[in-house]
Amino acid sequence: MMEKWNVIAFPGMKKAKEQDGEKWWLKWRQTSAAMKTSRFVAANKWTFLLTMMGFLLGKATILNELSPFAVAYFAVIAFMRRDLLLPVFASVVAGAIFAPHHHFLSVVWELIIIFLMQKGLESFEKAEISYAPIMVFTSAFLVNLFGALIGPSLSWYTLTMTVMDAVLSFVLTLVFLQAVPIFTYRKKNYNLRNEEILCLIILLASVMTGAVGWQINGLSLEHILSRYLILLFALVGGAPLGASVGVITGLILSLADMSAIYQMSLLAFSGMLAGMLREGRKWSVGLGMLLGSSILSIYLTGPGDVMSSTWETCAAVILFMLTPKTVIGFIAKYVPGTKDYTESQHEYAKRIRDITAERVTQFSHVFKQLSRSFGQVSSSGEITRRGEEMDHFMNAATEGACSTCFRKNHCWDGNFYQTYKFMTEMMTTIEENPEVRHDELPVKWNKVCKKTDQVLNIMKREYDLYQNDMHWKRQIYDSRQLVAEQLSGVSQVMEDLAREIKRESQTMYRQEEQIREALEIMGLSIHSVDIICLDHGNVEIEITHAYTRGYDECRKIIAPLLSDILDEHIAVMNESVPSGKEGLANVTFGSAKSYEISTGVAGTAKGGDLLSGDSFSAAELGNGTFAVALSDGMGNGERARLESSTALNILEQLLQSGMDETLAIKSVNSVLMLRSPDEIYATVDMALIDEHSARTTFMKIGSSPSFIKRGNEVISVSASNLPIGIIQDIEVDLVTVQLLPGDILIMMTDGIYDAPGYAVNKELWIKRLIQEITTEEPQAIADCLLDAVIRYQGNQINDDMTVAVAKVDHRRPEWSTLHIPGVDRLERPRTVS
Repeated sequence: MMEKWNVIAFPGMKKAKEQDGEKWWLKWRQTSAAMKTSRFVAANKWTFLLTMMGFLLGKATILNELSPFAVAYFAVIAFMRRDLLLPVFASVVAGAIFAPHHHFLSVVWELIIIFLMQKGLESFEKAEISYAPIMVFTSAFLVNLFGALIGPSLSWYTLTMTVMDAVLSFVLTLVFLQAVPIFTYRKKNYNLRNEEILCLIILLASVMTGAVGWQINGLSLEHILSRYLILLFALVGGAPLGASVGVITGLILSLADMSAIYQMSLLAFSGMLAGMLREGRKWSVGLGMLLGSSILSIYLTGPGDVMSSTWETCAAVILFMLTPKTVIGFIAKYVPGTKDYTESQHEYAKRIRDITAERVTQFSHVFKQLSRSFGQVSSSGEITRRGEEMDHFMNAATEGACSTCFRKNHCWDGNFYQTYKFMTEMMTTIEENPEVRHDELPVKWNKVCKKTDQVLNIMKREYDLYQNDMHWKRQIYDSRQLVAEQLSGVSQVMEDLAREIKRESQTMYRQEEQIREALEIMGLSIHSVDIICLDHGNVEIEITHAYTRGYDECRKIIAPLLSDILDEHIAVMNESVPSGKEGLANVTFGSAKSYEISTGVAGTAKGGDLLSGDSFSAAELGNGTFAVALSDGMGNGERARLESSTALNILEQLLQSGMDETLAIKSVNSVLMLRSPDEIYATVDMALIDEHSARTTFMKIGSSPSFIKRGNEVISVSASNLPIGIIQDIEVDLVTVQLLPGDILIMMTDGIYDAPGYAVNKELWIKRLIQEITTEEPQAIADCLLDAVIRYQGNQINDDMTVAVAKVDHRRPEWSTLHIPGVDRLERPRTVS
């Protein structure tokens, strides 16, 4: 009603609304048409470009009589872009029609033969792109040979040119196979080899050859385009690439027009000069091109051609100045060594790292879920309850003995509770003494039951079956617990790995550039700087620099300089130098340890045998942790040696992978328990020394006490638990001690510790021996202790003996830090946990 009143009161309102709706509809149609047009242009820009290139290559010639470009280009398109076969065929034929030298029929027949060859290969399912060069050579040779045979004269020159045209077509096909995919395929990672870049330049120069003879106001179009191409690559790649593009472009253009042979040297010099001035961006590059072309034009051409060449260069510079930055950036992504190329590679590597970290995290969650699944013990896998045991025995006895007894109803119906009580007492008696005899049973049971022997035998048999069943259930349960713990450990290691990958994906361009500038101030030639990690105490930097044998710049200059700007002592971790006297060396720098560990070991086998049951290990576990370990296998000889070495090797590998210490010990214990049904065990005595703080964690599993000699004081470190491989639920005692510089750690097996016998206080006796040793060299201490114990036993070796000694000292750097005025400290990336 209101709308009707409005129309009556305001007759123009409805008309205005209709006009607004028509305007909105018209605007929407225009926008839709514009979007469709943009999508069409985006989808067909490469089609138009490849078709236009076909036209120019069909028109191009070499030495005024050879046309190898058309057939090579068409063959490559026929294999790579079948959807463009018809438009490219038409454009190539059209270009051949407009060619200054008549080779229209030859080009058409060559294209037809290529098409028929490809169809023939498809019928035999052999249409592979590797056949393209042979097909091009064959078609070009046959067509030109046929033309020579039916021509006015057949001479050696004609045959030579026929072979030359076929060979050039063959070579250009190989070149176009490398260059055309750049326009046909979109690569996710911009990674072109130098050969591909040269092939691309040859393709572009060949396309420009088709523009020979075209002029705009007296200016040659191919000269403008060639100089414009050189300007682009000189700005992107510098003098080397600019000169290379100039040489290739000038060479191909001079082959198309022999009167322009001077263009090769002119373009090469201009490209080099333009590339040398690329630091000033577009204006300086254009100025370099203008100076280079003008200077050589004065020497190579006449006075009339100087101004023509200058104006051609000016036109190319104007076209170059109008080129958008996006085009130059797009080209730069393809050229190795440029900043855009490096950034694109970093972005691609970052994406790969993120994807890898995500996948590792997913796998970690899978392993964690599997660990939970194995760890959840269902009721069917638990130890059978007491009530279930009773029911089992009762049923077996009832079915075996009572079912045929004439007193069954009297016992189970009339006196159920009494019978059930007596059966329970018998079951308890058998459980306490499986070898119980008939005469050992209660007297009242014989009065109640008339088949006591039969019931006793049935219960004994069922108890044996039950014990066997429980044994295998415990084995399955222990194995499942081992799998659950291992999966949990693997999940934690994978989580740490994913976190490490994500942390390494941080880009630190500014810090890398700061290090590069500081090193270049010192006069060093630095090729690349890659920062992998800048965490305090875990620095890792890779530097590639110009190496000269005999100077050792890494340790004397680079490492001290990095130590100053990072405010942390940096040392050379790994160095890969060239085989000759000079070249590029790849060096890895990392955080130097605050403490260094020197070790010594001495041991002997029982009775002077060759093979001892003790095992020793001293190794870097990574992340600044040094491990010193001893293991004593049960007994002596080869079997004991195998168990002790196995325990140490597995433990070291688990700790190196990043697994928690307690979980690693439990895993080794489970492995030793499950690997053999025999009573096999081994002690483990391991000291994990942090080389940054000297804080030491002792893992002592059934081992003898260790001792720390600090000056004249001897401190003992001990723990009370069983060796690994005996029981499943092992207790792991981790003892943490702060060592000081100069401390000497002494670890020994029970062959040394138990040498004085039970009548002597072993700990005081060992401390006295250690205090009497005056030397501080680890190997000498180990030798002195072993010698003293053997002499005390009257030169008798009653057990395997091994003593390991480790000394903790401050690490002294070879070179002091090197400070350069004006170079600031490096800012480390902040991490939030």
